[in-house]
Amino acid sequence: MNEQQKERYNRHIILNEIGEDGQQKLLDAKVLVVGAGGLGAPVLQYLCAAGVGTIGIVDADVVSISNLQRQILYSEEEIGKSKVQQSKERLNQLNSDVQINTYPIWLTDENAESIIEKYDIVVGATDNFLSRKYIDKVTKKEQKAFVHASIGEFQGQVSVFNYKNGPSYFDLFPDVPDQKQMPLGVLGVLPGIIGSMQACEVLKIILGIGEVLSGKLLVYDALSNSMNILEMG
Repeated sequence: MNEQQKERYNRHIILNEIGEDGQQKLLDAKVLVVGAGGLGAPVLQYLCAAGVGTIGIVDADVVSISNLQRQILYSEEEIGKSKVQQSKERLNQLNSDVQINTYPIWLTDENAESIIEKYDIVVGATDNFLSRKYIDKVTKKEQKAFVHASIGEFQGQVSVFNYKNGPSYFDLFPDVPDQKQMPLGVLGVLPGIIGSMQACEVLKIILGIGEVLSGKLLVYDALSNSMNILEMG
């Protein structure tokens, strides 16, 4: 690390659990974020700010006005523009240390492995069940952590799959539900809360600290401000 980086990441470095060695682990890490929407926005911003050295973003969508209620990476001027491109521009402004790779495509069974193999950890910030299936399949095969979250209405869930031979996504959710039956409404702040939890799990995995949510499902309810952790198995 150079002197400017030592100053930038000082609040990490002074933590005994991180230090310069831990910050270097973050700078060396490669994380793929699938989805640049409500969950992806806080995940991307916090990982970038933390100095995760290489971040990949997969999303074929463009910014729409209905996104702005919760997708805090974007502005009115960016409506109709590529989410991954706008994310890259915003993240480059936040931290020039970080290499941002963009994939303006949908994740498919055909391309998932070739994309995921370049990264250490995958964050599932997508509401598409098929994308989750593809992430789970490849991360299980390659034994890479899959940091998953889902949100709907006032509730969110977070877990980590395929971590050190831990359970997979389809161990917990074996059936692919009808996408059309899922709730479309969501409290605007909820993805910020849940996405921040995902980012925290990523940092813990990279740094090797704390208790990772492997084999556990964290359930958060915004209306009651309650949180429960359920053990799998």
